[in-house]
Amino acid sequence: MTEPQWDDHADWWQREFTDGVDPEYVEQIIPLALGYLAGYERVLDVGTGEGQIARALASTGAKVTGLDPTVSQIDVAVGRGGGPVYGLSGSDALPIADGSVDAVVVCLVFEHVDALDESLAEVARVLRPGGRFVLFVNHPLLQTPDSGMIIDHMIEPPETYWRIGPYLREAVTVEEAQKGVFVRFVHRPLSRYVNGIIEAGIDLVCMLEPAPPPGFLAKAPEYEEDVVVTTPRLLALVGDRRG
Repeated sequence: MTEPQWDDHADWWQREFTDGVDPEYVEQIIPLALGYLAGYERVLDVGTGEGQIARALASTGAKVTGLDPTVSQIDVAVGRGGGPVYGLSGSDALPIADGSVDAVVVCLVFEHVDALDESLAEVARVLRPGGRFVLFVNHPLLQTPDSGMIIDHMIEPPETYWRIGPYLREAVTVEEAQKGVFVRFVHRPLSRYVNGIIEAGIDLVCMLEPAPPPGFLAKAPEYEEDVVVTTPRLLALVGDRRG
């Protein structure tokens, strides 16, 4: 039902990325989710983790259900309260009735999931006609295997740029996100997400590639700022279910 990594490293995720610690969630992801899901009453958060987006949406009055396949994440989500209800589930077989929710949000989940098309089909199935879908993923450009920041000292002055690996080739990698913390990624080009959403029966409304927020830049002095602010770390796709 879940990759062992998520049970093994749930405490790392909760410590490093939740409860107001991570500026990309606080300054960027949560405000975007609130903005694009404003006014939708019944919201499903797929891959909710410990529930920080679910709680933010519930605070606006939405009726939120958060689903995640990781027991240790759901246990913390329930303990932190805040209004949502939670359940255990993967993304490719949602225990939700057809057309029963007004909106679905999936945040930083599908780049770790093999069953992308099945998961998108489930999102479309549970959405009512006209319902809203908001997807956040780590930008495929940044997550391409063998990509990374390069400082070229062969020229004067040294040039800093972002090297892109084999972008069009789908690949599975395991990255050491922190010492002893290994995270599995499934790289896909942007077109796989866009075409998958359209084929599932969802019409795209907009695509966002925001620059990293100020709080991230303040916490990452090791990065060359000019390169970071012109290289998107986040991709957001927003769509509505066809009637």
